[in-house]
Amino acid sequence: MPKPNCTEEIDVGRMDFGRLGRRVVQGCFDGGSMTSDGGVMLLGQVDRKLGLMDAAARCIADPRNPLLITHDVRDMLRQRVYGLALGWEDLNDHGALRCDVAVQTAVGVDHEIASAPTLCRLEKWADRATAWRLHEVLVNQFIASFESAPEELVLDFDATDNPLHGQQEARFFHGYYDSYCYLPLYVFCGQQLLCAYLRPSNIDAAQHAGAILKLLVRRLRQSWPQVRIVFRADSGFCRQRILNWCERAGVHYIVGLARNARLQARVAFAELSMKDEYERSGAKQRMVDEFDYAAQSWPHERRVITRLEWGAQGCNPRFIVTNLAGDPQALYDGVYCQRGEAENRIKEAQVGLFATRTSCHVLRSNQLRMLLAALGYVLVERLRALALQGTELATAQIDTLRIKLLKVAAVVTRNTRRIRLYLASNWPSAQTFAHAMSQLRSP
Repeated sequence: MPKPNCTEEIDVGRMDFGRLGRRVVQGCFDGGSMTSDGGVMLLGQVDRKLGLMDAAARCIADPRNPLLITHDVRDMLRQRVYGLALGWEDLNDHGALRCDVAVQTAVGVDHEIASAPTLCRLEKWADRATAWRLHEVLVNQFIASFESAPEELVLDFDATDNPLHGQQEARFFHGYYDSYCYLPLYVFCGQQLLCAYLRPSNIDAAQHAGAILKLLVRRLRQSWPQVRIVFRADSGFCRQRILNWCERAGVHYIVGLARNARLQARVAFAELSMKDEYERSGAKQRMVDEFDYAAQSWPHERRVITRLEWGAQGCNPRFIVTNLAGDPQALYDGVYCQRGEAENRIKEAQVGLFATRTSCHVLRSNQLRMLLAALGYVLVERLRALALQGTELATAQIDTLRIKLLKVAAVVTRNTRRIRLYLASNWPSAQTFAHAMSQLRSP
């Protein structure tokens, strides 16, 4: 049996779905001005409340002749970022989306928005200065989200892989991830994103982390001089220079410490005791303790907290180094282990908002793509914080929000007096949508 040719044009004029009783069931794509993305109006409302795309547009230098511009940078950014939040990850999707009246309205125009080639040219305008300025937008947005000065900020640093499947600039093989990839660095504070920095993978995971930490601390203390800042990361970021600077700058840290022979010797007796108790009782053993320790490159001893476990699979020691005061178990369980939440946020940015779609040949264009995904993440996070508190979607991730709140069918009419969206009558999320819009429209 011959395989169907997926590249052939399919006639979408009429489709037969079979019969229902005596009736023939048919469909065709001639419903007129309709949209499957009625929730784009929420994204537009969040954006305007924050002024996010206005600020981002000022970061990108437009080389075009102002007299010949049809689509300005702000509108193209809105189109691209809203599209990512709606699930349209590919530039080619905008070939059809540019005619969607709901998307046009959310962008803020009453004509066709930018084509895929125009959006592609936008990516080529990016340079290092663009990335710097867009990161300033992320940090300024974070600061503006607080009504009063916070007492403490915990900055989570984490590196991850961004797989590559082409011949992109600065493409290298990474042994740990066993693939060609980039090695982006993310910084989160709670659920808010402060940094999405794209790096080649032939570097140490902690490279540039110290410089970024210094810049963030300086900017945050400009706004909140008395704020207590905690640097939190895994053992890949336990570097002498970073720890030394934190101590000089009055920054607290709680960082993973890689296992070595000296550390293992310090806990060997405790592990043997736990082994004996496990073999006697059959119950898994766990202990959190502390001791002072100095690596050969450290100028002095530091506080090390160890978490020891012994169970069916043997021992499983963990070590962290910190200058925080407090009970060691509370610091380990209540502070350090919460670092895992940042990994969930990275997944949301990379998978839910397509930050891994770095298929441009040039690194700086891929950095812009990553930052566009970061802007989309900010929109979604602020939507949750400003409009969905107290609802069933208050903690929903982007995939759930997209299905339950953004993807809604609507008929759109546009005339000289008004634009009206006739949203689906029997939509289960109608009350949540109306509540969210009410919250965003309030002063």
